[in-house]
Amino acid sequence: MSRVPNVAIDGPAGSGKSTVARLVAQKLDYLYVDTGAMYRAITHLALKTGVNLDDQDALGLLAGATKFSNVRFCSSSDVALWCNGADVTPYLRKWDVTREVARVAAVSGVRHCLVRSQRVFARSGGVVMEGRDIGTVVLPDAEFKFFLTADLDTRIERRALEISGNGRTVDPEELRRQFIYRDEMDLKRTVGPLKAAPDAVVIEGTALTVDEIVDRIVTLCRGMVA
Repeated sequence: MSRVPNVAIDGPAGSGKSTVARLVAQKLDYLYVDTGAMYRAITHLALKTGVNLDDQDALGLLAGATKFSNVRFCSSSDVALWCNGADVTPYLRKWDVTREVARVAAVSGVRHCLVRSQRVFARSGGVVMEGRDIGTVVLPDAEFKFFLTADLDTRIERRALEISGNGRTVDPEELRRQFIYRDEMDLKRTVGPLKAAPDAVVIEGTALTVDEIVDRIVTLCRGMVA
């Protein structure tokens, strides 16, 4: 291969793709790129600056004016997302951002600008990028593509554990409504809908642990590179 390969990992909310992608990146010593965080960042910036979330043109302009960078900490392998020279990582999981990100992510102008930024991260190779349209739209030429899925109850349970682990109260019924809404938005949007690439390895993770999924992906990547 002329450059270090890229790894694309897609899947619906709660499928474990963020945790899996982060661990795969650590094991392969690649850069982890969370594209969902980039959409959350635009949502945060829109809310912070008072941009009307119903104004698609304004959201597209905001996305086009935002400069992204990932800062990787060598000691921990953590990656922080910066926008326009400021670390926005602490704001990305706030409730107001979580509530509105699906609307922002469905805006074609936003997606166009962010896809361009995401491809910049990957142009030299050596990234593990996760999201909902990485293997189909963002990096259709990625050397390795995976699509993670799990049943709805499992995905809700995993997200509830994540939320409670951060010391926040979990409303299971509200969480279920969020997942159903997000799945519908992801599947039906006209630009970059959620779907597995034809050449992606589909991993049904309902009965698998995170470590089992990570080991499967790393083994396949290392075997094909070798």
